[in-house]
Amino acid sequence: MAAKTVEPWYIHGILYVIIAILVVVLVKVAIIDPSNIVQQETHYRTESRLRMKDLKEAEILWNKIHGKFTGNIDSLINFVKTSSYVDSVMHSTDTSNNKSTNPFLALSNGQFTPDSLYRTPKSNRPYELKIDTSVSVDTVVNRFGKIIRIDSNNVSGTMYYINDPDGYGSIGSTTNLALKNTVSWE
Repeated sequence: MAAKTVEPWYIHGILYVIIAILVVVLVKVAIIDPSNIVQQETHYRTESRLRMKDLKEAEILWNKIHGKFTGNIDSLINFVKTSSYVDSVMHSTDTSNNKSTNPFLALSNGQFTPDSLYRTPKSNRPYELKIDTSVSVDTVVNRFGKIIRIDSNNVSGTMYYINDPDGYGSIGSTTNLALKNTVSWE
């Protein structure tokens, strides 16, 4: 009969410690990290969509004053920050129902901050803001069928498009009037 060898106690202790460490790492990698990532993605998506809705409202106010939309985000945000019309809309109350007429939504921090509308919360890239541009051509012909002149008219700013470069959605369209002011995620 062979003699039974007994392993030292510290080898078993080291193995138990290694197993415990591996269990902790597995729980962190399999449960905690994915949960944090999902929470962070939800925050980024919500915050970005709030910012895009505020950009939409700014475009609507710009259109009321200028008669067309703008494709310049700097001008748009400067308009929101400095226009007395925007200020009056933000601080007015609808007399019929006694509610605020402020079209801007509070962001995740509980406040509306115009400077936050420049960039996305996830990658800090600028929002894509475009307007439509079209050329209409009209030919003027005399009664003998001779072309007198060709008139062309450039039209821009009848539609706008806001896009999140991180992929959280878009608002509007530069090609389809039916999608004017329409958000892609609702």
